[in-house]
Amino acid sequence: MLRCSASAFFLVLHLTFLQATYTGTLIPTPSWITPPYLDLNLGVIGASLYSLLYLLLEPFAGFLLALFCMGGAALGNYLHQQNPDTTFQGALAIHIVCWIFQFIGHGKYEGRAPALLDNLIQAVFLAPMFVWLEILFKFGYRPELRSRVNKKVQVEIEKFKSKNGKTQ
Repeated sequence: MLRCSASAFFLVLHLTFLQATYTGTLIPTPSWITPPYLDLNLGVIGASLYSLLYLLLEPFAGFLLALFCMGGAALGNYLHQQNPDTTFQGALAIHIVCWIFQFIGHGKYEGRAPALLDNLIQAVFLAPMFVWLEILFKFGYRPELRSRVNKKVQVEIEKFKSKNGKTQ
């Protein structure tokens, strides 16, 4: 489930940045200071804010995730410049399908709606970092943090089960 959930979430995040590239440059900057395909449009600004948040939360993992965010924004800008109409239509279709699969996956495997409906801020900003940390934990990243996170997750699972009358 983690692999499916992670890939769907990162795809949705990337496609959000891609769709935000259609705002055009919001803050003009000199070409000598602007990295290729990172003009300051809504997608790049959003990716920058996500990157900053992730760097503050967990510096090493946040740095790696920031590379993904900024790379997604740059790729979105590149694709937008190559073929704007097809890129937007494809991104929108994939975005919608991924959200549908996200809801189906949560309903089938967790028996509940996605956390999006519980806490929008947590779902939109913190869930990608949580999924990213789960991926890094599989490679042995910060075992003490993994242990602390898993304990808190178990507490939340037990709360959910007791609230809904489910015991296993």
